[in-house]
Amino acid sequence: MRLPRDLDPTALIKALARLGHAPIRQSGSHVRPQTLQRRSHASAIPTHAPLRVGTLSAILADVAKAQELTRESLLSLLFEG
Repeated sequence: MRLPRDLDPTALIKALARLGHAPIRQSGSHVRPQTLQRRSHASAIPTHAPLRVGTLSAILADVAKAQELTRESLLSLLFEG
């Protein structure tokens, strides 16, 4: 699956919430969602709209690694469901 273009950061935060990532804090223009499933994991998401493709790719790679999923399966969980 191809990465979505022109993705709004709030849409990504809501999609990650379906996987158990809840925003725990915001520092300036970055929101930090965290999960305690499997092991504690947090990543920073800039609130600049739209997210750049490289930034989105890095965030998703980090989340996929923490969730022990492939990038393709993570994309289908987040954006096809």
